Amino acid sequence: MGILDRFKSHKAAQDKARQMSDAAEQKANERTGNKYESQVDAAQQNIEGRVGMDRDKPGQQ
Repeated sequence: MGILDRFKSHKAAQDKARQMSDAAEQKANERTGNKYESQVDAAQQNIEGRVGMDRDKPGQQ
């Protein structure tokens, strides 16, 4: 079982990672004056999807 497999099955770790991801998105938007908001959001979704944290999946926030 790889590290990403363990991460995908650990709800508390996903919640913490989601909080950190949201904070990073907020900070990036704040620092750029929301000029690149759509690109930052797309990047966040891409990264979360790659590690199995898709927000569109049932049971996810």
